[in-house]
Amino acid sequence: MNTKKLTILHSNDIHGDFTPTIVDGKETGGVSFLSGYIQKARSEGNTLYTVAGDMFLGSVIDSEYKGLSTIELFNLISPDVATIGNHEVDYGVAHLLFLEKCAKFPIINANMYITTNNARLFTPYINVEIDGLKILFIGILTHEVLATTKQESIIGTFLDIKEAAKEISVICDNYRTTSTDLTVVLSHIGYELDIELAKILDEYAGVDIIIGGHSHTYIHEKTVVNDILITQAGTGTDQIGRIDIEFDENRNITSMDYALVPINEDTAPRDEILDNLIASYQSETDKKYKRIVTRLARKLTHPSREQETEQGNLYADVLQWESSFDIMMMGSGSIRKTEIGPVIEYQDLVTNTPYDDQLWMIEVTGAQFRRMIKHVLRPAAWTGDTEFYQYSKGVRIVWSKSKGDFEEFKFNGEDITDDMRLRIGIQEFHYKNFDEFLGVPLAEVSQNRRPRVVASSINNIIEEYFSTNTNLDAKVEGRLVVLD
Repeated sequence: MNTKKLTILHSNDIHGDFTPTIVDGKETGGVSFLSGYIQKARSEGNTLYTVAGDMFLGSVIDSEYKGLSTIELFNLISPDVATIGNHEVDYGVAHLLFLEKCAKFPIINANMYITTNNARLFTPYINVEIDGLKILFIGILTHEVLATTKQESIIGTFLDIKEAAKEISVICDNYRTTSTDLTVVLSHIGYELDIELAKILDEYAGVDIIIGGHSHTYIHEKTVVNDILITQAGTGTDQIGRIDIEFDENRNITSMDYALVPINEDTAPRDEILDNLIASYQSETDKKYKRIVTRLARKLTHPSREQETEQGNLYADVLQWESSFDIMMMGSGSIRKTEIGPVIEYQDLVTNTPYDDQLWMIEVTGAQFRRMIKHVLRPAAWTGDTEFYQYSKGVRIVWSKSKGDFEEFKFNGEDITDDMRLRIGIQEFHYKNFDEFLGVPLAEVSQNRRPRVVASSINNIIEEYFSTNTNLDAKVEGRLVVLD
């Protein structure tokens, strides 16, 4: 029998995780071992490597070179196809288009477009042929994870998962032929939305696999919804997803197996070319980023974005300290490391709070603030599909999930009344997406007082405070308590 085998390897949300760490006594992760595993798999048979978004942001190497270093590293790894994630636009859409020109591998996306004429920014799909097998890849990203482009109104995406499903069907109807053996969607919308997408996709579109990203979900077991395999490989380079497919003599799929494979010194050889390139970047960045800024009293944690955390309290307090506003609402997702300290180097500051945007002040009534926080704490908050916040000192919120209401709602020990006026500090990203993230129209809030920028750089404030203070500490103290 003339059967064929195909292996698809996939990564997502790498976020500049370029260098290995020691886990259980073994060197683990890093692009050198990742590349070594991919090259070994390619030498053993028909193998394709894909990236489902968010290669950028997370390391000082990526930040210093604004993604160009990442593109150069992955040019050497040579993905067969990649799609974009929400963080690919963090350096601006124009810069992303420049980086795409620098990439020696195809980057696809079906639904980012110019709003004035609906022209797509990227090639929406690619047909890859290997050993006579023809694979159609489609890239997809929904509005829910592209809030950053609100700062560039000329760029848009299709609004929701239903429109994304329709666009996939359009591409399949036009470019999937009788010679197509496998159809793969590279998505960057999150695991839960991947499941919803699989449920509503037209069965005649013929999608076989959704390789996802964005939610950092580690899928260890084979997950099939509506006869579509759904995969995702967590975050970083400590692991890689592997799909092994077998076709019969008529090129029908006879088996499809999935595994999440650890990347370490036991499973992968080093790629010395990648090692040398990383070393050259690191020697340059170390000069700037290895200096010590301060020392904390102890290690501070940020274990989950959907709860009050030690780091969240520290950063919110730093930004509110000696400010012109009453409460800082720090975006939980703005804090990227689960723990920092006790020694803080400059690279820790840059990589832990990489979104260095302006700081805005708005004024709200107590009633509006109540509506805002009630919106933030709606049921979707606990599935990672919404924005969540850390609050500066003086805030006391006790929320009952079962009742969907507040048990306590106080500031500086007093109940927040409807007619009270509160000045709130928020980051520009959250200001630009105010209506969606906080559930109250910005136009309504702006009638209280005209919003204004009170600081041009959040990281300037953080760096100055850290540089001039030592032995900093913060504890979880009940600023936000969630019951049930």
